[in-house]
Amino acid sequence: MTAPPLPIVRTVADLRAQVRAWKAEGLRVAMAPTMGALHEGHLSLVRLGQAKADKVLASVFVNPTQFGPNEDFDRYPRDEAGDAALLASAGCDLLYAPTVSEMYPQGFATRVTVSGVSEPLDGAARPGHFEGVATVVSKLLNQAQPDVAVFGEKDYQQLQVIRRLALDLDLPVEIVGAPTARAQDGLALSSRNAYLTPEQRQIAGRLNVALKDAGERLRGGATVEQVEATGRAALERYGFEKIDYFEVRHAEDLSHPGPGPFAGPARILAAAFLGKTRLIDNMAA
Repeated sequence: MTAPPLPIVRTVADLRAQVRAWKAEGLRVAMAPTMGALHEGHLSLVRLGQAKADKVLASVFVNPTQFGPNEDFDRYPRDEAGDAALLASAGCDLLYAPTVSEMYPQGFATRVTVSGVSEPLDGAARPGHFEGVATVVSKLLNQAQPDVAVFGEKDYQQLQVIRRLALDLDLPVEIVGAPTARAQDGLALSSRNAYLTPEQRQIAGRLNVALKDAGERLRGGATVEQVEATGRAALERYGFEKIDYFEVRHAEDLSHPGPGPFAGPARILAAAFLGKTRLIDNMAA
């Protein structure tokens, strides 16, 4: 049986009207912010939202402020009709799909910066990225005012930035991390995987192998320095090209624990390129 068409709103006023109506009925509301080009990983966010609330809304907005000047904003995959059909099939209740002018109207002049947790890793590799993320997520959470917001752990640094943001700004929303959805060979699902050639896709599945091995080494008593060096060497051996980072970090604040052994809680994070496609992943250790 085909799911009924998903209601779509495009303005803050219409979004808030629907959320107000739900809350007036005493319903709890969850939100899954996305950039579209949806896959099973995004649908897992919707399902987690359903477990945490009575109604789930998803947003689709390709946010220009989190892309650098040489990044893939123009070619980032977009398929609103396909996204809406997938969300409907997952039981999502509402799609919020604002235009750039709705999100950033003429004269928009505010930026949100989260210090500390946003600075290493992707913060260093993609200057300005997390300022764009923090600004748009602040706006989305304020626009929708959900009780719960769900973000994937694949973007672990982003999740920690958002947790810090919500805490620091006293946002009345529970931030929930969803486990990374993976393909059969362990590759983290990502909209950017569509860019990979068949040959690159075979190599990509080994990123999580390197992370798993690194976690075992760290838990086995290897030093942070050894784990990082071995992980980078493994990615090079597998055929990854430019490696932005392969690092052990404190799980909560993403500070670096130093060169010696580390008992955790730790997160091992990696970012590497195959051709022009940048892949990221992480694992607890």
